[in-house]
Amino acid sequence: MKKYTRTLFYTGIFSLSLGLMSCEDYLDKAPESIVSEEDAFKNFHNFQGFTEELYYCIPDFAHGYWSNSFNWGEDEIISFGITYHMGYKVDLGDFWGWQSGFDGWQCGWMDRSNNSSTSSDRFQKSLWPLAWYGIRKANIGLESLNKMVDCTEEEKNLIAGQLYFFRGWFHFELIQYFGGLPYINTVLPSSEPLRNPRLSYHECADLVAADFRMAADLLPVNWDDTQAGKATYGNNQMRINKIMALGYLGKNYLWAGSPLMNSVSGGTQSYNADYCKKAAETFAELLNLVESGQTQYALVDFEHYSDIFYSYKQNFMNPGSTEAIFQTPMYDAWMGSGWSLGPQYVTSVMAGSTNTCLFLPTANYVNYYGMKNGLPLTDEDSGFDKEQPWKDRDPRFYNDIIYDGLRVIQNATSIPDKDDVYAQLYTGGSYRDISAGSRTGYQLRKFTPLSVNDYDEGIRKFENGLTIQISWMRLADIYLMYAEATANGYGSPASSASELQLTAIDAVNKIRARAGIDPVADKYSNTLDGFMSELRRERAVELAYEGHRFNDLRRWLLLDKYPYNIKTSQEFTRSGEFNTEDATQNRVSGFREEVILQRKFTEKHYWLPLKVSDVSIYPEFYQNPGW
Repeated sequence: MKKYTRTLFYTGIFSLSLGLMSCEDYLDKAPESIVSEEDAFKNFHNFQGFTEELYYCIPDFAHGYWSNSFNWGEDEIISFGITYHMGYKVDLGDFWGWQSGFDGWQCGWMDRSNNSSTSSDRFQKSLWPLAWYGIRKANIGLESLNKMVDCTEEEKNLIAGQLYFFRGWFHFELIQYFGGLPYINTVLPSSEPLRNPRLSYHECADLVAADFRMAADLLPVNWDDTQAGKATYGNNQMRINKIMALGYLGKNYLWAGSPLMNSVSGGTQSYNADYCKKAAETFAELLNLVESGQTQYALVDFEHYSDIFYSYKQNFMNPGSTEAIFQTPMYDAWMGSGWSLGPQYVTSVMAGSTNTCLFLPTANYVNYYGMKNGLPLTDEDSGFDKEQPWKDRDPRFYNDIIYDGLRVIQNATSIPDKDDVYAQLYTGGSYRDISAGSRTGYQLRKFTPLSVNDYDEGIRKFENGLTIQISWMRLADIYLMYAEATANGYGSPASSASELQLTAIDAVNKIRARAGIDPVADKYSNTLDGFMSELRRERAVELAYEGHRFNDLRRWLLLDKYPYNIKTSQEFTRSGEFNTEDATQNRVSGFREEVILQRKFTEKHYWLPLKVSDVSIYPEFYQNPGW
């Protein structure tokens, strides 16, 4: 499978940066194996080989282990039974669990027991060490640009653009979890002690923005349209481009303008309008290119919505279809297989007694999936009926969630209890086993087709060509971030950026229309507070279980607030005749929620604790408050 990974990239001198960083290592090598800096950087082919290693510093948050905990302690999902799942540890308030020394490493992706490398091994991808490694490598490259003499201007721009992007990206990914950090934009000499102070969040964000802006100005929309990109024509989807740079530039500005970040840098727990305006204008620049047909990106129609997350027939190198903007490279064959994501969401009834369902949608989060008419369940005009709770719901509910009565197994010939071809998720049902089944009354199906069970043999099909990949950034997210930035930057849901004839309301409705849902009701679009309640709900539904919720709740200063700090189960009994043809028509009684747990978060939980060994190096690199 290695050949598939490597076809995305030019042949690289992957060990080169290690040689440049360590005087001792290369002394043990044969003289003829040493590549001089002049040769390494003299032309595009060689310099691109150096740059390629940065792609292999991107952590694989969704497939880093046999089961994967990338939804952390937020209200959307509950994990139980395995203490080394980071989500489980966060539920307990144990935010130290991101570190390898605290038993959270196996299913995490921030610090995997010091097993970090730039090989194609997905098990050895850790954000913390690889980010600092990548930052140093990017700085080495940027300081070596003047050595690139045998090249065209286009080639030099492509190299520089990638280096600026990665330097900004690694810093951004770190500061959103830890707050302001030292911003390293030079090659630090190993002979001098570290003294780089932690900057404020806004100071870091401004430096990140400068790097992303530079990358966006230097890079093409599509490498296929460049002369240099013709060598890998058709396999350039994951190469860093203008759209990726603009997307992260806008996200960086929106994060800087969000209440948490503005509270620590600006002194007020509200949005920073200036940063939000910058975010809105950046997203507008991106969306103008998309909506005018100048990019390879487009929203996927709802008939093919699942192609964003998985496909049996899709090109191995392009999971996510036209909506995926930034992704982890496909490191190996197992990364796309059903064993990486499928069985961890399946109950023992569906996958045999040896399987334990590890991750379950919480009932309180499923409630965010409103009605097809666009109204939340709590709205008195929504039409939601507790006696028919699965009827006329947001179509994404049916795509993402397994609910009671849904037929989940087609091949009933070998299943012990024929009733179990239908999800028995009512209170006391066979799917509600507390140790191996659903504890909440729901199961997740967003990332895997229903055939992933022991009777329809879907797991075997996964191994034969199906790819699963959850994007770091996709186009729907851009529209929703544009809506949030524009509304809070310009003070009204009816506002639009200066360069885009799309209001904040229009952007949300565009995502809703794709799923066949009615627009935001006037009662919610007339005020900023009302609109934000629907915008937050829209992000919850459209980006559900994709790893966004933890940072969203943090930046909105809602992580420790009720009801965002509880997890509930759905309790009910069936009533009336059971409909085997259309589960949405089934009736229930006693429909209620019960609290499974309430997380005891405090103000300190808004930032992850830094490693004690790191904050002990020098006083200017200090620990986050409360830890």
